[in-house]
Amino acid sequence: MISDFKGKTAVITGAGSGFGLALARIGASLGMQLVLIDVQQDALDAANAELQAAGAQTLAFRLDVSNAAQMEAMAYSVKSRWGAPHLVFNNAGVGSGGLIWENSTQDWDWVLGVNVMGAVHGVRLFTPMMLEAAAQDAAWQGHIVNTASMAGLLNPPNMGVYNVSKHAVVALSETLYQDLRLVTGQIGASVLCPYFVDTGISQSFRNRPADMEGKPTRSQQVQHAMISKAVASSKVSAAEVAQLVFDAVANNQFYIYSHPKAIGAVQTRLEDVLQARNPSDPFAEKPELGEQLRSALRAG
Repeated sequence: MISDFKGKTAVITGAGSGFGLALARIGASLGMQLVLIDVQQDALDAANAELQAAGAQTLAFRLDVSNAAQMEAMAYSVKSRWGAPHLVFNNAGVGSGGLIWENSTQDWDWVLGVNVMGAVHGVRLFTPMMLEAAAQDAAWQGHIVNTASMAGLLNPPNMGVYNVSKHAVVALSETLYQDLRLVTGQIGASVLCPYFVDTGISQSFRNRPADMEGKPTRSQQVQHAMISKAVASSKVSAAEVAQLVFDAVANNQFYIYSHPKAIGAVQTRLEDVLQARNPSDPFAEKPELGEQLRSALRAG
């Protein structure tokens, strides 16, 4: 576990907004060196300027985390400048909804590319560096945090592509934790599973690749409206969740939840699995939401 963050290096993907920016702000307040990564140039520039003004040393990279070559070039630059990072936040993510059969191959490529391969690249590139640093210094400590979602532990309807991507991030993270335990006691791993928090992910279409074809389907439009309403009404802020993440790193805590009460739904799902019963109604506690979704999808 990392008890003193001052002077240590943190790599943060999706650093221009949401959890990424909130993590960077805490890192700056703790005296960390920050590697800021985002696909949106204006957001990255604004974040970089803010954090430098706060006194942080920064390296900023505008890149697509799904692009292996771009991620490799960034990782090489980080190692050349500051050596192995102590903290890696594989946080970049995009949201996508709609009935699962209505998603195009481009939808799948985009969401899985950013949400899954972005985290994969962060793990495969930085873990060897961190292991090398740990082998050279018995006091060296590192930690990797992957941002998943409660959708990585549940399967809410009309969110298929996103669910699949976040389940993959949970599996990646759990396996990373176990694999690290086989070879070192100096590097930890965590998975962040937030519920509805207003981070900007509901507006992911702003970074949707320009060459993606087709207009959103009715089910995608319905889901976007419902998610936007849910995150806008959230009482938990990105800053509060970011503090939970730093606390978890300091305590070597693996699962990080923004809304612990949502775990009840996870327990129900796991009981479905254990008892081999059909999946439970996700709207059992809020039937009006289920009826609203059914009505919207069946209208017209």
